[in-house]
Amino acid sequence: MFTRILIAASLLGATAVSAQTAMPFALDWKFEGPAAPYFAAIDNGNFAALDLDVTVEAGNGSLDAIPKVATGAFPVGMADINSLVKFLDQNPGAPVIGAMMIYDKPPFAIIGRASQGISDPASLEGRILGAPPPDGAWAQFPIFAAENDLDMGAITVEPVGFPTREPMLAEGRVDAITGFSFTSYLNAARLGVPEDDLVTILMADYGVDLYGNVIIVNTDYAQENPQVIANFLTGVAEGWADAIADPAAVIPMLIARNPAADAELEQRRLELSIADNVATDWVMENGFGIIDDARMAAALEQIATTYEFTTTPDASLYFTDAYLPEGGFDLSE
Repeated sequence: MFTRILIAASLLGATAVSAQTAMPFALDWKFEGPAAPYFAAIDNGNFAALDLDVTVEAGNGSLDAIPKVATGAFPVGMADINSLVKFLDQNPGAPVIGAMMIYDKPPFAIIGRASQGISDPASLEGRILGAPPPDGAWAQFPIFAAENDLDMGAITVEPVGFPTREPMLAEGRVDAITGFSFTSYLNAARLGVPEDDLVTILMADYGVDLYGNVIIVNTDYAQENPQVIANFLTGVAEGWADAIADPAAVIPMLIARNPAADAELEQRRLELSIADNVATDWVMENGFGIIDDARMAAALEQIATTYEFTTTPDASLYFTDAYLPEGGFDLSE
């Protein structure tokens, strides 16, 4: 049973929360397994109990929600925090910030085929890599390449669309693709690529010390509605806690929104995201939603190895724990 932790309105200087406040949420991707916790929070009444009427809009990549939230079109969204760092460096003062870390270990990966010579980072040289330009994993590829001394000139990068990424891998038109580990691997397998022919190169296992996707908030909205944001993040944590406790129970809530999805496949995708990205050892020991300051500082230094900041990076510009309970949420309860 998840123990609800509400932040005292007095601590946030909050005003009274209106009943059933509309809260549109810009998701990072399609309605697949890792989206199920948000639908669980809707269908199990977690958001409603917090006076929120949450609607979820599918996204088109982990960079997609940043401008949506920064412009105020959505008060909350989900995006790659590393892309958010660059966005805020290029758009100083934009009203958007990370407020709750979801993927403590990022799922940025290269998925390749052993039959086409892919085995480890070095094997990418001399091969064709399919990469969607808006892809969060592709955005971090320069760091991965630098950490593994790859010669980018020796890798043929083929810009591909999200719908054609896995089909091109399945057809052998590219040797590997960038993507999220739990997305591209299972999609390629579903298209008929034997799983023993698929190779997952997780960037986090090869020197990339970054965080992954984070709930982002419009800072203007959050300043005016701090308790609304705190309630939303509490509902998100409850949804994830329910999904971790019983992944099979939340998948029907996803299928209700995406009837064409394969329930077994999406449950497996959700379970992979939980095990590899969300309920990490650090999160279970230290709390869900928060970040480690030292690791964030190291991540910013790593970003700076391949990206030239226009101003000195400052972690407080990119992430705040002001809307979280002290120590984050306990997912083990």
